[in-house]
Amino acid sequence: MNPQLANFILARTPKHIKHPETQPIAAMSASFTLNTGAKIPAVGLGTWQSDPGQVATAVENALRSGYRHIDAAFVYGNENEVGDGIRKAIEGGVCKREDIFVTSKLWCTYHRKPEACIDEGLKRLGLDYIDLYLMHWPVPMNPNGNHPMIPKLPDGSRDLDMKEWNHIKTWKEMEKLLKTGKTKAIGVSNYSVKFLEELLPHCEVIPAANQIENHPYCPQQDIVDLCKSKGILIEAYSPLGSTGSPLFQEKGIQEVAKKHNVGPGTILISYQVNKGQCALPKSVTPSRIEENLKTVKLDSSDMDALEGIHKKKGITRFVYPAFGVNLGFPDKQ
Repeated sequence: MNPQLANFILARTPKHIKHPETQPIAAMSASFTLNTGAKIPAVGLGTWQSDPGQVATAVENALRSGYRHIDAAFVYGNENEVGDGIRKAIEGGVCKREDIFVTSKLWCTYHRKPEACIDEGLKRLGLDYIDLYLMHWPVPMNPNGNHPMIPKLPDGSRDLDMKEWNHIKTWKEMEKLLKTGKTKAIGVSNYSVKFLEELLPHCEVIPAANQIENHPYCPQQDIVDLCKSKGILIEAYSPLGSTGSPLFQEKGIQEVAKKHNVGPGTILISYQVNKGQCALPKSVTPSRIEENLKTVKLDSSDMDALEGIHKKKGITRFVYPAFGVNLGFPDKQ
């Protein structure tokens, strides 16, 4: 388990408790440290696929419940609602802007102009800066195509911008953002070993984080190990799997949940935090939002059981857009 988390748990476990592994951890207080030195809360609220009209309330409820980490993205199309939720929480005296760690992401049609994308995002969010700005996918798409987000060619394939441009050039442009003060840290998302190994030799600034799909069906240990060796934090999106995910019905997960007297969702989020990785569960339901913030300490037998699931059933990846690009993930070769 991550040493920071272990020390956190030990310092806050009352002496009279004989079985601390069954005690809830206040994840709002647990944090990890980026290679910039900044603290990032271990559990954040994901906002992908949240329905319009619900996002602002979900963000405000999350901040009132103790969250201090909100994950957003330009392409989600709801940054204005995310910003409304943050503003309402701040105006309501729940927290200050500097207390909240906000992430957003550069979309593929803006690879040649990251500053324009972050400027639009800041305006929608109503913020002066982003805490962490990520390259959403290492796939440049035509900025002058037939759609601002998903440009396509006549045959229906994605209209890519990869003949004279690439993700390394994009990263060099993102490094310039740090000098503007519009973001405090930069990172990547959906990077495989192949793409990260391509990028790292050209970095003046090592990515602070790599946000990837991560759960017991798709632990992606190869890229996790590489990132940790380079001081790059792993952030897990879709830690609960997809909507209607079979993870909740997975026998091994249910058994660990029963042992700790919690639901499968708590175990799936705890799986990430116990590995020293951020978890970004998405929800708009107040009770679930609050529940997702609590994690439990998992022992080695719990982690072995969870890590063993994909070894028996194989890898299942729920998120893989049809870019028509080999992204380098072993399960997609």
